[in-house]
Amino acid sequence: MSRHEDHGMMMTVGDVGPDAMGIDPLEFLTTFDYGDASELEDGRTLRQYNIVAVDREIEIAPGVFFPAWTYNDQVPGPTIRANEGDRLQIHFTNAGSHPHTIHFHGIHSSFMDGVPNIGRGMIYPGESFTYEFDARPFGCHLYHCHAIPLKRHIHKGLYGAFIINPDPEKHGELARKRHPDYQESEEWQEFVMVMNAFDTTFDDENEVYAVNTIAHHFMRHPIVVERDRPIRIYLVNVTEFDPINSFHIHANFLTTTTTVRRSNRRSGRSTPSCSARRSGGLSRCPSRDSTPASTCFMPISRSLPSWAGCRYSRSWNRGPEWLT
Repeated sequence: MSRHEDHGMMMTVGDVGPDAMGIDPLEFLTTFDYGDASELEDGRTLRQYNIVAVDREIEIAPGVFFPAWTYNDQVPGPTIRANEGDRLQIHFTNAGSHPHTIHFHGIHSSFMDGVPNIGRGMIYPGESFTYEFDARPFGCHLYHCHAIPLKRHIHKGLYGAFIINPDPEKHGELARKRHPDYQESEEWQEFVMVMNAFDTTFDDENEVYAVNTIAHHFMRHPIVVERDRPIRIYLVNVTEFDPINSFHIHANFLTTTTTVRRSNRRSGRSTPSCSARRSGGLSRCPSRDSTPASTCFMPISRSLPSWAGCRYSRSWNRGPEWLT
């Protein structure tokens, strides 16, 4: 049995520059794209985003380069964030060499689903299209290309996190902790972590595994947190070719709450598992009297089943009391 101190022997040799994936992985952790906001006639907020698909070679480990397909010249794509109920317009241009789409996990019309042969369907090289829908349901979601073959288009880098903040007027006072417009949220430290992997030999088996694209990056560039503030991690798993992946924090236990076929399961563990193309959230307190205080969540609402509108996104269908 290996010891924790032996983990360093498994690292890659050397380091890569901060722009190897299009954005510094440390910067990516806390970068949220709220788009260009304006007010609609009905008083709601309209948010507009510009996404361009571009072919680009990225460095995923020291000296290991990968011919990626990217959203906005980076892998993962930008973390799109909005408030529940906002009207979203995502202006998509395909400047790549293959047909692409953007498929958002959530609830919207089939015409805006970004799936081949449905609605607008494929966006071919040189073409543009605007996806438009309301931001719902709240939670941590995923967006990705849905062109065929699906696993190849996702694996090549066309994916990103999609976060919708809950509306406190609908979900109660605890929703303020998840909504950056409210002072209650300032206590929390938030990070986006996208678990991904790369098949560098194109044999449908991964050779390089990472969080936010660059292998072992956070071993050399640790994530610094404030001990007395709770942490919320928006976790997305887009590891193709592997049926399952796990998220492991040394010296901390996560209390995981999920909904599976309407029956709730709750467990305390340090390594929750997450199936491919799924997303969720983890929250934990680094110190609170040394008591593990963590919740794995992606709440939707009381009235929706856990699978509603989510093709692959894992959801935890709990009420507002689980927002923390």
